[in-house]
Amino acid sequence: MADPTEVSVITLGGKGSSLSSSSVYAIAHGFALVRIDSSALDRLSSSSNNPNAASIKHHLLIPDFLTREEARASLVVLLNKLIISSSSGIRSVIPVLITETLNSKPETLQFESLDVTNEELSVFKQSCYVLNGVCALLDHQSTALSSVADAVAGISCEASKADVSAFSLMDSGDGFASKEEVGVANDMKVLLNGSKLVGKIESEAISKIPKVHGCLREQAKLVHSRMRVELNSSVKIGKGGSLSSGTEDTTRTALLSFAAMLWDLGKCSLDRGKLILGSSGDENIKASLASLLARECPSNESLRKEYKLVCELSLDEKYDEFVHTVNVLLVTVWKIFSWEATAALLTIEGGELIGKGQDVGTNEANEKVVKKNEKKKKAVLGKGTSVVVQSIKDKLQGNGGGLGSLENLVKDLLSFLDPKASGFDNLLKKIKDIVESNESRRLPKLPKGTRDFAKEQMTIRKQAFSIIESVFERHGATTLDTPAFELRETLTGKYGEDSKLIFDLADQGGELYSLRYDLTVPFARYVAMNGLTSFKRYQIAKVYRRDNPSKGRYREFYQCDLDIAGHYEKMGPDFEVIKILTELLDELNIGEYEIKLNHRKLLDGMLEICGVPPEKFRTICSSIDKLDKQSFDQIKREMVEEKGLTVEVAERIGNFVKERGHPLDLLSKLKQEQSALLQNKGSSDALSELDILFSALEKSKCIDKVVFDLSLARGLDYYTGVIYEAIFKGGTQVGSIAAGGRFDNLIGMFGSKQIPAVGISLGIERVLVIMEQILKDQNKAVRATKTDVLVSILGDDLTLAAELASEMWGAKLNVEFLVNKRVMKHIDRAKESRIPWIVFLGEREVSEGIVKLKNVETFEEVTISRSTIIDELKKRLTP
Repeated sequence: MADPTEVSVITLGGKGSSLSSSSVYAIAHGFALVRIDSSALDRLSSSSNNPNAASIKHHLLIPDFLTREEARASLVVLLNKLIISSSSGIRSVIPVLITETLNSKPETLQFESLDVTNEELSVFKQSCYVLNGVCALLDHQSTALSSVADAVAGISCEASKADVSAFSLMDSGDGFASKEEVGVANDMKVLLNGSKLVGKIESEAISKIPKVHGCLREQAKLVHSRMRVELNSSVKIGKGGSLSSGTEDTTRTALLSFAAMLWDLGKCSLDRGKLILGSSGDENIKASLASLLARECPSNESLRKEYKLVCELSLDEKYDEFVHTVNVLLVTVWKIFSWEATAALLTIEGGELIGKGQDVGTNEANEKVVKKNEKKKKAVLGKGTSVVVQSIKDKLQGNGGGLGSLENLVKDLLSFLDPKASGFDNLLKKIKDIVESNESRRLPKLPKGTRDFAKEQMTIRKQAFSIIESVFERHGATTLDTPAFELRETLTGKYGEDSKLIFDLADQGGELYSLRYDLTVPFARYVAMNGLTSFKRYQIAKVYRRDNPSKGRYREFYQCDLDIAGHYEKMGPDFEVIKILTELLDELNIGEYEIKLNHRKLLDGMLEICGVPPEKFRTICSSIDKLDKQSFDQIKREMVEEKGLTVEVAERIGNFVKERGHPLDLLSKLKQEQSALLQNKGSSDALSELDILFSALEKSKCIDKVVFDLSLARGLDYYTGVIYEAIFKGGTQVGSIAAGGRFDNLIGMFGSKQIPAVGISLGIERVLVIMEQILKDQNKAVRATKTDVLVSILGDDLTLAAELASEMWGAKLNVEFLVNKRVMKHIDRAKESRIPWIVFLGEREVSEGIVKLKNVETFEEVTISRSTIIDELKKRLTP
């Protein structure tokens, strides 16, 4: 928004030039003059040579209900539409007339009847100049409102001592966070950074700020996108005259949602105003302010009536009056925010603002305010909000400083917060500088699909990893680590349709690399490269997938793998990895789960029996693998329409994949005489292997955790035998938590020998989500530190801490130290970190050769000899 004291010139019609909403706003408010580029004038003048062309009388209509600025904005749009028209029937006379009218700034904008050409008449009728002109004003003002609304809301948070935990909203990386909501939350944190005024008062009016203000940003961008097109598109003129462009309908659609957002925005601001008046503060100021608000601030009812009128005019297709009413609604919301800002400023700085420089006529109530304010400790605002508040105070003091009464102060505040006011642009610039500055810049974003893990989360992860490693090592597995990236050729061709999810690294002019997709292929590469014939290994490491993030699905995540390579007794390794999986999930204590199991040869035999060509086995398996997320009708449509199967073949597949049950029961059913599966060599071999496996699982007492499911396909190309997948059955919906299978041919792809192998991969990220939710449901706090003792030095002598803490570290005790004169600082630190014991040492204790040992939970305190404190602690810390 231009400073009205500075008048610039905006040129229309130049080569490569375009009209922006900001330019329309500046010209409409008289902050800028307008001129037509000489090249455009020359082109238009060449069309003025035909004296018979202008044969139609037309009255240029400017509706009476428009404000002066709206009328001027409409003329700017009409002027530009005439200039950019490619028709030869557009002359220079009318654009020149409009330009002169705009620059002379008459009080009324009325034109006498004009002689126009058919082409000019078409532009008048089809350019929607009133609709687009007023919409351009809305576009420009909504961008400013977005910044001001955040700043005002920030000051309100401090004035009402509100709980601002809602602003801790961060992009979780799962693809479900609103970009604009996260942006608002980050900007609010920047504005309130360092504030000592925000408190613990919970309010919906505060917690809704990210969503409501995020919606403002979304709608403002939508209107801006619409106006960029409409302001610079020429009217289409056909042989029979102008052609309808649909501008009214598309703009109405954008503005209806914009108006609904304004309604919500205004209501939210009014609620914060009420919250401010209900907070602590000077009662005299608040009482006077409440009276002014009730008398002069727009109400919820006035907002509702204006929004209702917007909807009615939209239905009646009265587009010009419709857009005018949306602008009226925007002005009303501006007024509400100005009153909210006024209430917040006066609550925080009222006494100072009223007191500074006031004259002899100051009333008694204000004198009390001044004296009280002088005694009160100065409030510590946020780094961002303090700049905004100081800017407003400087402006007010520059206008006369001593205001003498609350009414005058409110009047000046409202005037300054008017978007047309001198100096408003400077305030807007400062707000934008705050949220974009290096000094208090917004927090950097995480890459989509990734996460940070706080100390509590890391504690849970370490516990889980410890359990997993213990189970793996119990079965004789040794650990292996491989590079985070591999040669691209190592990974390609191993994952079927999922190969598109491999993260390729930029070509550095040498070898082509990709981030590892899983830990199995690097394991196979390692075995082949080192000529191993047997290897039982485990690996816990991060893998990377260029997937669409969703709940429980990330682009960077840990896998915990155990693989057994080599020639062993038939189905022995297969049994062991499934047994290991049940031990893992039982000892992690996550709750109910089931392990779905199938056999790749059984699946291939089934497809062959159904009539699927061998070259389509893998792609049809990929479709079947989606049955846990989609219905069979959807999968059937994919197999028929996208992958070329007949309906009959797809239906035969459906009869098989619906089979699911207890391993021994379903196996018995599939092995009945005359079974087609027994007539197929591949499926017959698979049933024999499953018979051995299920018998071993039954003897190991873990078969009840397994479900034989013919719909399980596992989309990876390298599986050759048994395949399995663990599903969590509890309340937290995370999908698959572990998977694996036999891959007899994978190692041979990297070497001359075929080494059979089987393995399991635990999706630890999803398991951790379950573990965190269980702790949350049980209301259990996680102790992130192992510290048992806090050495508390009452004073400022670091050497005392160095000596005593070092003795304890030497005795292998888990110890931290704190040097501070205040006892409560030490106690608070111990409580915050959940440290069970405090050893106090001050000047008196040093002189007497003692220490005081405090139990933080019971608050019991005993005096102990300095020389025996380590032995005493060891006794108390021994279970």
